[in-house]
Amino acid sequence: MVKTPDELALMRISGKLLASVFEMLDGLDLAGMSTMAVNDLVERFITEDLASRPASKGQYGFKYVLNCSINHVVCHGVPDANEIIRDGDIINLDITLEKNGYIADSSKTYLVGDVPPAARRLARVAQEAMWQGIRQVRPGAFLGDVGYAIERHAKKHGYSIVREYCGHGIGREMHEEPQVPGFGKPGSGVRLREGMVFTIEPMLNQGSRRVSTQDDGWTVVTRDRKLSAQFEHTVAVTADGVEVLTLRADGT
Repeated sequence: MVKTPDELALMRISGKLLASVFEMLDGLDLAGMSTMAVNDLVERFITEDLASRPASKGQYGFKYVLNCSINHVVCHGVPDANEIIRDGDIINLDITLEKNGYIADSSKTYLVGDVPPAARRLARVAQEAMWQGIRQVRPGAFLGDVGYAIERHAKKHGYSIVREYCGHGIGREMHEEPQVPGFGKPGSGVRLREGMVFTIEPMLNQGSRRVSTQDDGWTVVTRDRKLSAQFEHTVAVTADGVEVLTLRADGT
């Protein structure tokens, strides 16, 4: 669970490389692209440009390098050559990368073209909620503090938090202990120690927090078909606070 300084140095490399994947995507116009085309582009970038491994491919039998979750899809959306990203969509791209045996995990909700104000607001608050959680991370704090800060911010703006899926420890394995919920009570849960590395990845819904899984066994959607948005970073507990390992050059 706790990483050594040498392990953290390797995880910084993975995180920086993964951040560069999102920086590449930031320069694209996603409208009109299929989600499979985005998947294939990311795979080429990770393997050829970054000489790294897309850690999601083959994990739990998943065949692709990313999850692409459009509008009312909460998470785990499966790339499809027939699924076209359209102007006005919001789409979460969740990507993992392994370098030197260590994995980084991050996601971002992209606003495609002329997105309605209500959808823009949801995405903004989802990103703010993630940062509210990140700001709680320091030695001696608790994971309940992180989850409480996230949920408080979401509820203040009228949104619900998905409870079935959460953040997680990460390192040589994609999913390690501890689990990191987007809800909680202050002073509860695992106490944070320097060297712990985990993801913070709240999923905010416009309507009910209730979700269901589609027949493909992967795609999770809101039951009421209202919008969902998510942001995710991999973070490390430092001696005096937190380091965001997947931070992009623009500070997001």
